Amino acid sequence: MRRGLYPGTFDPVTNGHADIIRRAAKLVDHLIIGVAVNRDKAPLFPLEERVAMIEAETAAIARDTGTRIEARPFDNLLMRFAEEIDAHVIIRGLRAVSDFEYEFQMVGMNRSLNADIEMVFLMAEAQHQAIASKLVKEIARMGGRVTGFVSPEVADKLRAKFDGSGPA
Repeated sequence: MRRGLYPGTFDPVTNGHADIIRRAAKLVDHLIIGVAVNRDKAPLFPLEERVAMIEAETAAIARDTGTRIEARPFDNLLMRFAEEIDAHVIIRGLRAVSDFEYEFQMVGMNRSLNADIEMVFLMAEAQHQAIASKLVKEIARMGGRVTGFVSPEVADKLRAKFDGSGPA
């Protein structure tokens, strides 16, 4: 069984994340979405809610692809988590050159920790390349529409977080 890990903070999960998940599900038999605690980023959504959002957003993808998809929180070193879940591959999404530069550095570090786990990079589809959770939260906070960037369910959750400060 090929087991893959797609790690991130997913605060919130965006259409760009869903695109990478959909495509990653074609590459593995079991895809684990690692939801990072990441206290340094001070997430808007608590960990449990981010895990629940991932589960809701990926149910149809799992059904459509036949791939087992699950969300699991983690708060330790990425490579240690990958080893714990017996991941064969770590999947990362790339949007821009700046993502590549950061990920290039991380590959070297991660390979020195465990050279048996492959890193696979998937380019975001063109319509999703500008989407970043940080920007989506800022748009929602300022009352802008985020429906092109997240699912309607996630847009509703953002609207609720910002006390109905504007249309999602």
